[in-house]
Amino acid sequence: MANEYIFFDAALRDRFVSFVAGHGIPSQTRPDAMEGFVVALADDLADELEEAIEAEYATLMEEQRDMVEAAEGENARALMAVAIVLPDGQPGVARIPARYVRRLFAHFSTEEVHELVAAIAQSVANPVAGPLCRKS
Repeated sequence: MANEYIFFDAALRDRFVSFVAGHGIPSQTRPDAMEGFVVALADDLADELEEAIEAEYATLMEEQRDMVEAAEGENARALMAVAIVLPDGQPGVARIPARYVRRLFAHFSTEEVHELVAAIAQSVANPVAGPLCRKS
């Protein structure tokens, strides 16, 4: 099992790979099936390393978001990805049409977008039958 991070820009991917290599963490890079690149890291990293990696990834995702928002015409992205942790603890990526992600990032922080997508994944993975409004 591995932690996977998706990038749509090769320069941002390379910065991430350099960052993790600087911490002595090997990585594997492959093209994503839809678009961009996936960087895979071992999933048995120390908590403080994982926190540092997540912080760096969030910074790079903000840069990627800014690049996407600035792009127009042929350079505009049709799809963006939000990294999530699934309810079973497995890392995943939610691919969302860019027009929605741009609107989310206009009103929410990166952390809030990740929390929203994780909540949706949780709801899909563990559906609750019955009416939405009910007594607890």
